[in-house]
Amino acid sequence: MNFEEYITIPIIVVGVLVVLGLAFWARYKTVSPDEAMLVTGSFLGNKNASVDESGRKVKIIRGGGAFILPIFQKAEYLSLLSHKLDVSTPEVYTEQGVPVMADGVAIIKIGGAVEDVATAAEQFLGKPTEALKGEAQEVLEGHLRAILGSMTVEEVYRNRDKFAQEVQGVAAKDLKKMGLQIVSFTIKDLRDKHGYLDALGKPRIAAVKRDAEIAEAEAVRDARIQKALASEAGQKAELLRDTNIAEAEKDKEMKVASFKRDQDTAKAEADQAYSIQEARAKQSVVEEQMQVELVRKEREIDLEAKEILRREKQYDAEVKKKADADRYAVEQAAEANKAKQLREADAMQYRIEAEAKAQAAQKRLDGLAVAEAERAKGTAEAEVIRLRGLAEAEAKEKLADAFAKFGEAAVLDIIVKMLPELAGKVAEPISSIDKLTVVDTGNGEGAARLSNYVTSLMSTAPEMLKSVSGIDVNQLIQGLTSKAIAPAAPKAALSVQAPAAASKPAAPPTPIKPVDPIE
Repeated sequence: MNFEEYITIPIIVVGVLVVLGLAFWARYKTVSPDEAMLVTGSFLGNKNASVDESGRKVKIIRGGGAFILPIFQKAEYLSLLSHKLDVSTPEVYTEQGVPVMADGVAIIKIGGAVEDVATAAEQFLGKPTEALKGEAQEVLEGHLRAILGSMTVEEVYRNRDKFAQEVQGVAAKDLKKMGLQIVSFTIKDLRDKHGYLDALGKPRIAAVKRDAEIAEAEAVRDARIQKALASEAGQKAELLRDTNIAEAEKDKEMKVASFKRDQDTAKAEADQAYSIQEARAKQSVVEEQMQVELVRKEREIDLEAKEILRREKQYDAEVKKKADADRYAVEQAAEANKAKQLREADAMQYRIEAEAKAQAAQKRLDGLAVAEAERAKGTAEAEVIRLRGLAEAEAKEKLADAFAKFGEAAVLDIIVKMLPELAGKVAEPISSIDKLTVVDTGNGEGAARLSNYVTSLMSTAPEMLKSVSGIDVNQLIQGLTSKAIAPAAPKAALSVQAPAAASKPAAPPTPIKPVDPIE
């Protein structure tokens, strides 16, 4: 057999034992002291078993435990706790025919014997506790009424314990048949509605009151007598006490004075002897201290000499070791510093070369970019100047053609047609104002000043036209006026030419655009 087979067999055995143990633990039932376990089924045995007349067997277990066989046996529990019952009766006529009512308290429980438990289980197992209490209460009340009817009121009133014992003795037999027993039964109250019980108590109450008053008077008398005797004895005792105290204080003072005198004498002698002895003792102590101090000084001198030698040797050794260590540390630091400086120099050289190359490349790229930008800017500016010159020349050429083609009258006509548009452009900033408030100064010049402002702007139009296009409108008007005043022949010629020039609607006059001067 190999090692695995040796291990497998014990494991199986342990597993079987664990399973059996768990099964036993699961099926083993225990019972607490306040309950009973009833086991029914097969294989019950004869211990703690109860068999009825029909041969049915029940096993009853109290304060222990039992193993319940699965399938074959079943366990149920029955509580053995006590129960309190309030027992009362309606009006019951006693032997004398007097109606009375009685109230009592009973404590019952299931009996502890096997037969009692079996009987109670047969009748009450599965029922609620109230059912058990209700049946027991009815039995007790019935017997309470029966016993009360067989006794006189005086018997019940004077001997309640006997009445309760008779009720308990009679009811216990019937409760025994139910598996119950009476733990205790007490009569709480006995009353009637006609005052019979009160009448029975009145003579006794009167006699008790009389005896109480007599006893109270006698007690007061005896108390006063005893108080007077006690006061007299107390005063005598106080006087005797004061006399004895005075004599005792006198003896005390005499003894204290004598004791103090002897004490002062002894103290003076003792102080003198103490002073002499103290001086001698101080002298001896000083001599001993001087000897001890001398020996201590000598010992300290020897120790200091030895300590000086030890420190000299230790100093020589430590200085030499420290010098060697410092020299080695300096050499190592110098080597390390040298290697560090070499590495830093190499790194610095590499970084400088890289930075120089990067700066050179950057400067070259910056120069190329600046040159390219300057070249493009120059080309653009030259092109703008060329186009501006061409536009200006073309404008002047068209202006010259217009003058040659249409004459001064046509040019003046074009300029006059342009004046309304120019006036609109001049007044356009005023039209963009959302709200304008005109304040009249009282002379009616408020609104006129606004129109005069536009008129004054229009009066500068000829000068502005002259400065922009070079056309002098005033000179043209004066020239046309001088020609109108000339002889008739020229006037007829002018009148003939004017319709001819005006009879060409197919060629409208080209508006003259102002040309910016070349910078």
